[in-house]
Amino acid sequence: MNEVLIRGGEVYIAGRFEKTDVLIRGGKIAATGAGLSAQAVIDAAGLKVVPGFIDAHTHGAAGVDVNAAGVEGLRKIAAFFATQGTTAFQASVLTDTDEVTCGCLSDIQTVMQDEGRGAQLLGAHLEGPFLASAYKGAMPEHLLQKGNAGLLRKWQKDFPGVVRYLTVSPEVEGVNEMIREVAQDVVISIGHSGADYDTAMQAIESGARTITHTFNAMRLFHQHEPAIMGAALESDCFCEAICDGRHLAPGTVRMLIKCKGLRRVMAVTDSIMAAGLPDGDYKLGVNDVVVVDGDAKLKDTGVRAGSTLTTIQALRNLVRFTGRPLEEVLPLLTENPADALRLPGKGRIAPGMDADLALLTPDLTVHRTIVGGYTVYEN
Repeated sequence: MNEVLIRGGEVYIAGRFEKTDVLIRGGKIAATGAGLSAQAVIDAAGLKVVPGFIDAHTHGAAGVDVNAAGVEGLRKIAAFFATQGTTAFQASVLTDTDEVTCGCLSDIQTVMQDEGRGAQLLGAHLEGPFLASAYKGAMPEHLLQKGNAGLLRKWQKDFPGVVRYLTVSPEVEGVNEMIREVAQDVVISIGHSGADYDTAMQAIESGARTITHTFNAMRLFHQHEPAIMGAALESDCFCEAICDGRHLAPGTVRMLIKCKGLRRVMAVTDSIMAAGLPDGDYKLGVNDVVVVDGDAKLKDTGVRAGSTLTTIQALRNLVRFTGRPLEEVLPLLTENPADALRLPGKGRIAPGMDADLALLTPDLTVHRTIVGGYTVYEN
């Protein structure tokens, strides 16, 4: 049984930093406090010890697109994410053919079993195909469908436990009925949507739990017609936020946090294969994407297509955009996604929790990443 003591760090516990030690045993946090011992010791003096980051929405990184990744490509993404302090992520599958989608789900299922190789792959986020064509973004329009719980059930039967998160547009025919049927066993997020306020609220009351890349690819707020955006801000849904300074201006991030509170916003990257790489030509599913100055856009239309953001950069941006202390914004990358995704063993440092940790320098550089008690990255 692997046992290791993280000694002398500033540990993030219950919303504040305290100088203490963390004992890891068997992939779990066994204890925190003074006077602990283990044969293996990690010196964390001068470092912040925080829960590892959880990315609910990403399409790739390090030259790998989730839709075309294969098993080794997914492992490459997981290894890169570990360098950014990410300890767990959902692979987001862009709307595609049933054949490609099933291939992705099969590969994700394989990599979900990995240990000690990088960030943990939690499962799949299906971004579509039950989406509104008017707000399709980078989705291929001819592959969009009406709500179809039967198709989702087929994927669940063929790939048990893999589909964890599903983005749908509530105004699409059959989607609200679908939400009611499946929301107990899949986290439903609403987005890519022009839904009016009542339709969006009905979807939330039916069980939708989160909002996909809030403010982006959705009908925005108007004082006479608050629309899906008004429902997102008023309800208790968790709101995804791409904090790259492009999808959301810093003032928009501050407003979202002001409206929702610090416990209902979760930072996501929505990253594509260009994350971690220079400007150039890339793919997002079937789409050609060009990245200029780190900004990813569809080559044919100029529509923004995902990001090149990483979780540690999102954390730095949140501190800079909001002016809040680190301890206030950390939950947007840790506790909040864990709660939104129904992951009770993740997102916090406490006895019994998964030993998923990031050790950060004072300037918020990732020094070490630990997943399930294993060091998967060391700078």
